[in-house]
Amino acid sequence: METATEAAGSAAAASATTPARVALVGVHGFGTHHLRNLQRLQAAGSVSLVAVADPQPPAPGALPPSAAIYQGLEELLTATRDLDLVIVATPIQTHAPLALAALATDAELYLEKPPVASLADFNRLCTAAARSGHGVQIGFQSLGSHALGAIEELLAAGTIGTLEGISATGRWVRDRAYYTRSRWAGKRSINGVDVVDGVATNPLAHAVATALRIAGARTTADLASVETELYRANDIESDDTSVIRIRTASGLPITCALTICAAESVEPYVTLQGSAGTAVFHYTEDRLTVETAAGRTEETFGRDDLAENLLAHRGHGVPLTSSLADSGAFMLVLEAIRTAPPPAPIDPACVRWEGEGDAAHAVVVGIEEALERAGRQHATFSEIGLPWAVAAPVAFDIPAS
Repeated sequence: METATEAAGSAAAASATTPARVALVGVHGFGTHHLRNLQRLQAAGSVSLVAVADPQPPAPGALPPSAAIYQGLEELLTATRDLDLVIVATPIQTHAPLALAALATDAELYLEKPPVASLADFNRLCTAAARSGHGVQIGFQSLGSHALGAIEELLAAGTIGTLEGISATGRWVRDRAYYTRSRWAGKRSINGVDVVDGVATNPLAHAVATALRIAGARTTADLASVETELYRANDIESDDTSVIRIRTASGLPITCALTICAAESVEPYVTLQGSAGTAVFHYTEDRLTVETAAGRTEETFGRDDLAENLLAHRGHGVPLTSSLADSGAFMLVLEAIRTAPPPAPIDPACVRWEGEGDAAHAVVVGIEEALERAGRQHATFSEIGLPWAVAAPVAFDIPAS
């Protein structure tokens, strides 16, 4: 029986003679990552980038000669036939309509994270995907890490004892320019259209998604509760410093303590708290550290490319690494944030600004220790008694399955 790895290799070999026809929607922002990846795959003979869509023209020389350029997806789909894969890397609020349009074709869909901006849109998209029969891959690239398989093995072996909890810790820096780069940055909504561009739903969404995956929480049925405590140091609508506390259907606590108002950016990490040790996964580096009474080990793993996995799924039925259905648990977290009260402003006396002009960034004083305590104790900022934490955790009413 052919393994997933062998099938992926077979798909790549097959596509070397018949490259998959790919369209990319959104060539700026994270779309530039997809352009680089498609360039690599096209050089290998796996794909042919036949068209792109973006209201802003791509940079000169950014595209291969094979790629036609269109203003929007509708125009692209009208002029382009026999697509195998559509990649959508556009602002969050555009994901739902663009994904639905792509699913009306015969192509597989790669949709950047977060999938959509509301649970209602997620349910509509799931219905459309099931009706189309096409694969939908969500761009949580960290889920392609081979470290996740190693984590499953160490948990099964009892290496760190009984898993008692999981925490996700993220502290990044984002300056004023980050919020002026586009009209949707830092918005909860625009003209009544949901955006939900907060710390846990966009810049550090991978921290949440990775913690959920390690916990075995994939679908909407896998969560028992979600609580949010949202704050902002910047003059924005959305949260930039927050705690999300989750309990899975099996009773496992997951606490995500996240900020983009740190003194310096540090690689985010997910900590597995065991009865006999800990494992720390730095997911951007695919690096796993395990500490027990027997000592400390560290290993760096490889990672599967999600676009290649999607093509192997189309050609050989290989299971998707980050399927739409498996993002259901994440979407419950997003919905809890979307429906929560607006984030509470952090007292300016507890915020210092570093840098000048658009390069200036807010630093919440003492945030590094606060994030560690929140994750370790599975407590919110108000529960650990921070002076600026004037909100209280808000429980989300999880819809019946």
